[in-house]
Amino acid sequence: MANHLKNEHSPYLQQHADNPVDWYPWGEEAFEKARKENKAIFLSIGYSSCHWCHVMEDESFKDEATAKILNKHFIAVKVDREERPDIDKHFQEVYQLMNQRPGGWPTSIFLTQEQKPFYSATYIPDEPRYGMMSFSSLLEVIADKYSKEKALLTEKADEILRFLNPKEDRIQATKLDLSIIPRVSDQAKQLFDNTNGGFNKAPKFPQASMLDLLLDLYRITGDKETREMALHSLTCMAKGGLRDLVEGGFCRYSTDNEWLVPHFEKMTYDNALLAEVYLKAYHVSGKDFYRSVAFETIDFMIQNRSEEGLFYSASDADTEGEEGKYFVYTYEKALKSFDKAGIPKEEHAALAEALHITEEGNFEGKNIVRIDDPAQCDIPYYDEAIQALRKRREKRTHPFIDKKVLVSWNAMMIKTLFKASRTDNAYLKPAIRSLDALLESMYINSELFHSTLMGKKPKIKAFLEDYAYLAETLIEAYQSTLDETYLMTATKLANSAIEKYFDQGKWKFSRGEFETNADIYDSSYPSSVATMISVLYSISSLVDTVYKKFVFKTLEIYSYDIMRQPISTPRMSRMVIRYLKDDVIIKAKEDALKTHINDLDTLPHPFSLLKNDTNEGFMLCNSNSCFGHEKDFKGIIEILEKR
Repeated sequence: MANHLKNEHSPYLQQHADNPVDWYPWGEEAFEKARKENKAIFLSIGYSSCHWCHVMEDESFKDEATAKILNKHFIAVKVDREERPDIDKHFQEVYQLMNQRPGGWPTSIFLTQEQKPFYSATYIPDEPRYGMMSFSSLLEVIADKYSKEKALLTEKADEILRFLNPKEDRIQATKLDLSIIPRVSDQAKQLFDNTNGGFNKAPKFPQASMLDLLLDLYRITGDKETREMALHSLTCMAKGGLRDLVEGGFCRYSTDNEWLVPHFEKMTYDNALLAEVYLKAYHVSGKDFYRSVAFETIDFMIQNRSEEGLFYSASDADTEGEEGKYFVYTYEKALKSFDKAGIPKEEHAALAEALHITEEGNFEGKNIVRIDDPAQCDIPYYDEAIQALRKRREKRTHPFIDKKVLVSWNAMMIKTLFKASRTDNAYLKPAIRSLDALLESMYINSELFHSTLMGKKPKIKAFLEDYAYLAETLIEAYQSTLDETYLMTATKLANSAIEKYFDQGKWKFSRGEFETNADIYDSSYPSSVATMISVLYSISSLVDTVYKKFVFKTLEIYSYDIMRQPISTPRMSRMVIRYLKDDVIIKAKEDALKTHINDLDTLPHPFSLLKNDTNEGFMLCNSNSCFGHEKDFKGIIEILEKR
């Protein structure tokens, strides 16, 4: 029998709608029942493509005996972290405070009936292991304590909330200067994996914003080592594993140092951000390989992860309860695929070896397809082999696709489409179509929403990240088309964001039920604060310099943390450098500028913008005044090269 999740839009909540656990969505109905029955609340936060969320569901939430204990003693509440990032953010902070380490998913929180947290965990096993008691035993212990020591647990919960919301917030400011550039380079070099690329040890995440920053630093300083760190990382990440050579797209992260064995889920934000960095690598290096990876990734997203111009949020790592089952091949089946494709038998062994397909396998006895040098792939019958392996996949059960539409993640993908259109004009129509679809479905009567299910009317209102990423995409749309309506809409969104979320230099991520602070750190994707002030700086350069004061105030407030450890905040560090170096704005009549839109990404100054104007020739300005005037664009490039 379905529980209270049956009418929810979220695909993740729908996955749990038939559990024997009597789940409620987050809301007053659940809280009223908890108060009425004097029961604690068990809150479980996860998302549809989360491997350990599926494990805990299979072990505990589908188990009748465990569900019986949970239903008897608790009110069970399920939250999709992608649908409600405000709830997730609040309880991740709770977990960090209680456990003195970052959390993860599933997040398991026990709350009083007044929604005050008193115990937190992540994945909890169904049997005693990993030094933990079983989930069912834990439920019984907590139920007993709640009935006998509720006052003590409430007191503990109040103490946690006091720590979480201190009355006084000490601010340390420091001078912003260009010493940040060598500091970023030095810190990156210390953490860089010279063999495999990337930073730190496994698990290794792509860290797209770090790679993006290194490429910009090269353009500013000419330091070839910063460029090579980025290019080497991008080449290694493209070998196969993290990048799916058979179907396209990048997986979430690598469980090893070599980028071979990924967590196989594919997220829209990873693919958007990585395609954008590969495009930048192409512009910086001139090597077609990086462009081809970017286009392959974009094409994968358009063909396999979108509908009517909008992009789905994610696809799963698991199929039929097994992680990676869809993606891997046995040696025998791979060779059968080669045979069916008409590849000569005498080529099979060498081809398998070149694709790292062996009898013993490189992942749990099976094989993840990989090549040694993706930049120079001259393997005989490579294309035929990849096509044959793709055909084999078509017979398999495809991983679950979460068809939720998130404004921030869609905006990232559409921004990349606009950037791609400046390299290949074929991407311009899809970019415009997608942006129109997103605005039409999620920006209704000047009210921006956060998420919905494909084809449904949105209910959850936007957070800071939605305003930031959508406004950034609108500015990119303006740069790619010179259509002023995009710039006007971006300005309108920026004004709303300032009004809703700006607070004396700091930014809130959400207001209302959960008032949470926005982070300056880039986690799964770049900080919404950094993205928002990037938008405001662009609007300051293109529309009105008054917006620059919001940028400075924000950078000043966070200056100590950024200057001390700039590698932890790559997007904020980029904003400090942009603020100090300033934008260059090239102003001309629309027709004159349009012929040079495709030059924007290769200009010597990384912080360059185009602006419609009425003057003859090309005017060169910074955010405060103009300093050059040239008859043709060639003269502009010469001035920029000398700066």
